[in-house]
Amino acid sequence: MIGTGGLLAVAAASHLFMPAHISKWAFILATLIGLAPITRRAVAMLRTGMPFTIEMLMTIASMGALVIGEAEEAALVVFLFAVGEMLEGLSANKAREGIRALSRLVPKVALLETEGRMREVPAQALRVDQTVLVRPGDRVPCDGEVIEGTSGVDESPVTGESVPRLKEPGAAVFAGSINTEAALRVRVTKAAQDNTIARIVRLVEEAESARAPTERFIDRFSRVYMPAVVGAAILVALVPTLAFGAAWQDWVYRALALLLIGCPCALVISVPASISSALSTGARRGLLMKGGTVIEAMARTTHVAFDKTGTLTQGRPRVTDVIALSGSETELLARAAGVESGASHPLGRAICAMAEERGIDAALTSAAKALPGKGAEAAVDGRTISVGSPRLAEERGAMTDAVRDQVSTVEAEGKTVVLVLGDTTPLGIIALRDELRSDASRAVAELQGLGIEPVMLTGDNPRTAQAIAGQLGIAHQAGLMPEDKVAAIRGLTSEARVMMVGDGINDAPALAAAHVGVAMGSGTDVALETADAAILRDRVTDVPGTIQLARATMSNIRQNIVIALGLKMVFLVTTIFGITGLWIAILADTGATVLVTLNALRLLFFQPSNDTAAGGCRNRAISRPGGTARGSEGVASRKARNVV
Repeated sequence: MIGTGGLLAVAAASHLFMPAHISKWAFILATLIGLAPITRRAVAMLRTGMPFTIEMLMTIASMGALVIGEAEEAALVVFLFAVGEMLEGLSANKAREGIRALSRLVPKVALLETEGRMREVPAQALRVDQTVLVRPGDRVPCDGEVIEGTSGVDESPVTGESVPRLKEPGAAVFAGSINTEAALRVRVTKAAQDNTIARIVRLVEEAESARAPTERFIDRFSRVYMPAVVGAAILVALVPTLAFGAAWQDWVYRALALLLIGCPCALVISVPASISSALSTGARRGLLMKGGTVIEAMARTTHVAFDKTGTLTQGRPRVTDVIALSGSETELLARAAGVESGASHPLGRAICAMAEERGIDAALTSAAKALPGKGAEAAVDGRTISVGSPRLAEERGAMTDAVRDQVSTVEAEGKTVVLVLGDTTPLGIIALRDELRSDASRAVAELQGLGIEPVMLTGDNPRTAQAIAGQLGIAHQAGLMPEDKVAAIRGLTSEARVMMVGDGINDAPALAAAHVGVAMGSGTDVALETADAAILRDRVTDVPGTIQLARATMSNIRQNIVIALGLKMVFLVTTIFGITGLWIAILADTGATVLVTLNALRLLFFQPSNDTAAGGCRNRAISRPGGTARGSEGVASRKARNVV
């Protein structure tokens, strides 16, 4: 662009100080030199079977202007085209800058602990299972697990959550997050190229390359539109001159201007510019959407199906009752904890936590296995011990009338019941309660305000499900196995546009069956890699927030298409009637491209109506499990990673 502008300036100066027949050659030279790279691209595209490209139209129009003696306008057109390309590139890069900035948040060096000593090493060189020290004020150099220390960590660079989270031994931390209070020793769990920020950047870049249905339609339209513009330009040049004897030079000039104004630059960029901006905005707010297809599907959502545990509830159940039917409570908890040792399910972890709290050692087990949707079992002292739902007990013929009455009484209190079986004999009942997330009711209200109907799908018992759904005021289906959830989703999708929100692991079949599957989870591998979208902040209100962003994006795309086509139509008419010429035509095309891109960039500043995160709280509000946060978020919860 600078070279083309310099040549045009020299040609303009020569026009002032030299005879016209000499200065004309300066404009011709400026045109040919500036047009050379454009023509090379046009020829390259021609060889690949794409004759009707923007570069080809520019080449024909500029060379045609030289042929009819309009060298000054030809040079100006080439310069304006170069300016337009530069502005388009700058505007498009702005949408991606937020994603690139994420990569720069990971520190370049880390304090590696080796043989009791600390030394600085490149963060890129860290290996799994090494130990690093993260001092107060430092950024965490890797994805890892805290092995020593307690501190608040600001995870906003990764999840967009402005309130720091309390991190204790065993808690996960993300590369790029900021340690705010005390020193932490962290074990590296992922190599630099696999950390959460690196995966987010890769996912967004892959999403940008995925073409939305609207974008594919625009591409198909352009393949028809471009030849039509060329055909119209030929008719404009030939019909008036051959049929009516009009001035040949005048109508060829108008035909060349028509070629330029017909360039579909603004139309072609209208969709990807909006998609890129939306993906960048979502990623900065912990809302990952995997491409334009997902955004379009989200915008059309009419129903949202929620998993219960860990999605609408905190996913942090606590044991409330231990009822031994045979033997003591200690024996019951020891056996149950043995079966659930290493469990990823929150109910299993809660049982293990209660045994540990009471100082009870888990029983030694063998041949342990999960029973999907029902529970788990293992061999203890040569006997098969099962820990599972009342459904499992019914299937195995272990549910007596007395046990059934006790289960009904506990479930009526809104608790989840787990039965411990020895072969087919009921050994005891363990009751647990999982409280609603603090923002679940607000999220449901916001969805209903958007005209979307929420529904809860859960494998829990009908009484507990009724208690939870009653608090939220939504419809529900209970006692669902994974395959039942899929059937329920398919039943909804037959007559509605359905989004399924779950944990991305046990709900994977249901997520896949929905039009859009959304995984909740702060940076877990499954949340990032499986579903169509992921909500990293674990806030239910981000569900309506994501839909608002998707709808705003589709509205922005429609605005862009109207701008692009509207300006084209106006200047097509004025060009045919000779009101506007070559340089106005290319200026209008460039202007439309810049307007469309700038309009798309407005999405970078989009903020969902429910996003109340306050940046000023970042260094003073810490979420404390089970307690009150020192800040605006109130009661906070720990992360429950793998939930039903």
